[in-house]
Amino acid sequence: MNAAIIVAGGSGERAGFDGGKQLLMIAGLPLLAHTISAFELCAAVDEIVVVAHPDRADEYRRKAVEAIGAGKVSAVVGGGDTRQESVAAGLGAVSGDADNILVHDGARPLITPDVIGLAVEALAADVSLDGVVVGHPAYDTLKVVDAGRKITGTPDRSLLWVAQTPQVFRAEVLRSAYAAAEASGYTGTDDASIVEHFGGVVAMVQGPTDNMKVTVPEDVIAAEQLLRARLEGGGDG
Repeated sequence: MNAAIIVAGGSGERAGFDGGKQLLMIAGLPLLAHTISAFELCAAVDEIVVVAHPDRADEYRRKAVEAIGAGKVSAVVGGGDTRQESVAAGLGAVSGDADNILVHDGARPLITPDVIGLAVEALAADVSLDGVVVGHPAYDTLKVVDAGRKITGTPDRSLLWVAQTPQVFRAEVLRSAYAAAEASGYTGTDDASIVEHFGGVVAMVQGPTDNMKVTVPEDVIAAEQLLRARLEGGGDG
């Protein structure tokens, strides 16, 4: 059984989204509804848990879950002050018999059922792995800078990938890593970094570069155009 946690607990207001970004209307639906729909339509996903802003869980359920008839959503729970706390809240609501758990950013509405399925298949195909992360090679040259923004190094681009979501893990490995992180006070930059820190083996699987995260208002224009192009084309990408 594969369960997905969609993390939509942030308000987005500091980035200029008045009232939050998860319910921002894009291509005819709330942003979060597009994200949920992709997991709902993916045959590899059996259960969905949505982690919402703690004060708006009922609103998110009405406007982003019930509005699209997402029958796989088993729970909408309130998140914490950090993304890590929100994922932990989602883990608490996932069915105990889940074999694999996917974690995805609610603000990545351009994810497709095909890419989700690809990530699940990649983990199933390699028993040596504890998890896989959807992403793509770094195409730009990256720089390491100090506190004053002076360049201190230029890493080898061939070794660098951009990590996105979904990130898929063996359920027992993810639960164990999160428990260890809570006990030790460790904070990771994403779910894979937590699993890696506690000895897990994680690999990258290549996905499309358009699996963008809506972070600032300018991102809305690009997301709207891409989603409308898909809808007009009649495909899921």
